[in-house]
Amino acid sequence: MFFLQLRMWILITILFGIIYAVLVVLGTTFLHVGGFAFYLILSLAMMLIQYMIGQKIVEWTMRVKYVSRKDYPRLFDMVESLAMRAQIPVPRIGIAQIDIPNAFAFGRSLRDGRVCVTEGIMRLLDDDELKAVLGHELTHLKNRDVLIITLLSVIPMVMYRIAWQFLFFGRRRDERGGNTIWIGLVAFIFYFITNLLVLYASRIREYFADRGSILLGSEPSTLASSLYKLVYGSARINKESLKEVEGLKAFFINDPSQALNELRELSQLDRDKSGTIDAQELALLRNKTVRLRLGDKLMELLSTHPNMLKRIKQLSTYKA
Repeated sequence: MFFLQLRMWILITILFGIIYAVLVVLGTTFLHVGGFAFYLILSLAMMLIQYMIGQKIVEWTMRVKYVSRKDYPRLFDMVESLAMRAQIPVPRIGIAQIDIPNAFAFGRSLRDGRVCVTEGIMRLLDDDELKAVLGHELTHLKNRDVLIITLLSVIPMVMYRIAWQFLFFGRRRDERGGNTIWIGLVAFIFYFITNLLVLYASRIREYFADRGSILLGSEPSTLASSLYKLVYGSARINKESLKEVEGLKAFFINDPSQALNELRELSQLDRDKSGTIDAQELALLRNKTVRLRLGDKLMELLSTHPNMLKRIKQLSTYKA
């Protein structure tokens, strides 16, 4: 786990270094403004905007409705017991009124944490499986990685906007058209690189959260079964519903857009065709070597979540 933490902090340093360097170049070239303080304030201002409006965008897109204990007593009991075990404040609990079976957590701080489950997941998982998923989501809150990934996601977005502006509108606004196009090309390259780095950071945090769910009392095989069922449930969702949440799938416990590909791999683990992955089936995976095809490696490189087979393989190494 130490190496995962080290990778995350190195990524954060690189990403903020890139955004700072780009702002310095743009400021000195076009605004003739210099100084550490100016660019630090500008960078922080962009982060602050994302910090302030990010959770409202999530609530609106996911159609989140916050609920009370009298409506969902079983759900409240699960979240409260997990929060007590994780030693964090009990988050607000919401139901996302969408059919995609999934769960997610977000919030500006631990005291402002929110954990939501979709209507689809409530119909799909049993109590132990749902608790394993909730443990995963509360670990995201405990690690504060929801805020980190939200802020980091601003960086490729800024790079994309800079690239678009200078590639398509640079000549009209500056006599040095050639210079502005080159800046646009460089910004686009940085957009591609920073986006890959943010995706990598997102995948790292999923491994952390899986481990956290086990530390909060779930069996590795229970979380593995939850993930298997979520993949199966997502594979049955129509493409239009998946498009509605495309921009926010990094918040989910699994990537629903990859479900069809993942289902083919995971179905081999369910040897007794029970629709779950039990402890014995998970133990068999522990001693196997997982080799991904080139296409699967590229798909993982461009995904917010780890390859599901690799992820469940990692679960097989944990002990409750």
